[in-house]
Amino acid sequence: MYALIYDEHNLSKPKKVVLSVHRSRETAENALEDRKRKLGKKVWECNTRIVWVAKRVKAGDYVNTGEFSTWRPGEKIPHGELYSDTD
Repeated sequence: MYALIYDEHNLSKPKKVVLSVHRSRETAENALEDRKRKLGKKVWECNTRIVWVAKRVKAGDYVNTGEFSTWRPGEKIPHGELYSDTD
């Protein structure tokens, strides 16, 4: 399942809180847009991202870094999203 997680990219905090759970990437993207709009911030300022979680989770649960990935296995990755734009 897809989930929105709160991620400050702090290596000393490997557990991430699940903000919401979604059946499709599209609904997760809509939820992320709603969160950005509510907070009045850009996506990188929200510390929120969409991830794929193989186990059942609900909002308020915590997931460790090894329990989620950016893309669902077998999901088509948009061109240019596999590697960062920086050198």
